[in-house]
Amino acid sequence: MVKAKEKQYFGTDGIRGRVGSHPITPDFMLKLGWAAGKVFANNDKGRSKILIGKDTRISGYMFEAALEAGLTSAGVDINLLGPMPTPAVAYLTRTFHAQAGIVISASHNPYDDNGIKFFAGDGTKLPDEVEFAIEEYLGKDITTVDSQFIGKASRINDAGGRYIEYCKSTIPSEFKLAGLKIVVDCAHGSTYNIASNVLRELGASVTTIGASPNGLNINENCGSTSPEQLVKEVLAEKADLGIAFDGDGDRVVMVDHLGNVVDGDEIIYVIARDRRRRNVGFGGVAGTLMSNLGLQLGLEALDIPFTRVNVGDRYVMAELKSRKWQLGGESSGHIICLDVASTGDGIVAALQVLYAMVSCGCSLHELTGKMSKFPQTMINVRMTQKQDLSKNASVQDAIKAVEATLGKKGRVLLRPSGTEPVVRVMVEGEDESMVAKLAQQLAASVEEAVS
Repeated sequence: MVKAKEKQYFGTDGIRGRVGSHPITPDFMLKLGWAAGKVFANNDKGRSKILIGKDTRISGYMFEAALEAGLTSAGVDINLLGPMPTPAVAYLTRTFHAQAGIVISASHNPYDDNGIKFFAGDGTKLPDEVEFAIEEYLGKDITTVDSQFIGKASRINDAGGRYIEYCKSTIPSEFKLAGLKIVVDCAHGSTYNIASNVLRELGASVTTIGASPNGLNINENCGSTSPEQLVKEVLAEKADLGIAFDGDGDRVVMVDHLGNVVDGDEIIYVIARDRRRRNVGFGGVAGTLMSNLGLQLGLEALDIPFTRVNVGDRYVMAELKSRKWQLGGESSGHIICLDVASTGDGIVAALQVLYAMVSCGCSLHELTGKMSKFPQTMINVRMTQKQDLSKNASVQDAIKAVEATLGKKGRVLLRPSGTEPVVRVMVEGEDESMVAKLAQQLAASVEEAVS
């Protein structure tokens, strides 16, 4: 059997790593810009145009300049968006009829990481063949087009306003949030000047935290990966709910008025249940191997089809398109609503939940109470180099021991992260204390094996 060709740089969500370490360096970004420019300049539709947006981490300035130099040297024009949520770049790429969109972001990672995400002209992730084509050019020497064909760069000053209007258009025009008190945590990221404005323009009373980016504080003890401060603010403000985004705005988690964190699985359930209630067709729901068993059982009780795919929004997206379904996502809060968006969008997903609340007159706590989550513990075990743990006898024996203890009322999953040098160890079952103990036990076995 012929082994499938592997990509050298592109992972499940673009190219990502530590700033200053290859390939997250200015010289590589210059080459990447040129390579992408060469690929997207090969068309018969006149001069090509690519949009560039970024999150708020300090290295974004450096990489924006490097990409700009590379793209223009290949003869491609650029529209600069400045700090802008990842899904906003996808939307604006479509509306400006650009050949591609680029986001400079490491999503939920700390400030000293960064990365590059690409969108095709239709606002979806690049297909494999385009990523392979870009990598092929990365192996060649940079050549600059004749001076008369060098690209130009300009800035789109109303990008934020355009995206705000788009977000509001994803729900019925008569929808209002008047009377709702909401706390929003922007993770000091790219939703800092967008998310609260969307909610305020819809009539909500909004308190905003995590909206003072300084280039170094993105995702730091805030946002969707650390909602503890949001919980405190919701309780202190006696708010109806809280909404937390990650650094680039494609993930969302929520907090109900009692301070309970509502993750991506529960958000998907609320949206799916509301669409079924309103008799809105969406096919079914695509989750991942990490999706809580409670989500699966809750959807089955509503007679909503559910399927699992590998972790990563690109796999969820592929499954949705192949089945012609509209709704899917991950427990981390990456929610895809294909009937209103071309990619995962934290603000759009939050609006879908708010619409469900208002239209049925229920609190977020009441809506999530319809689904019973199974206790789930996940531990990240850092590894210095990739290892195939499926061939490690001691790890496999440890997995079998945990599975035997859980029986048919639980799951075990070991998965190397596509964005970080860690192995994710997940155990799920009915008894919370047992699940936590078994996860620690399994993580210890994995840590011993990878060290």
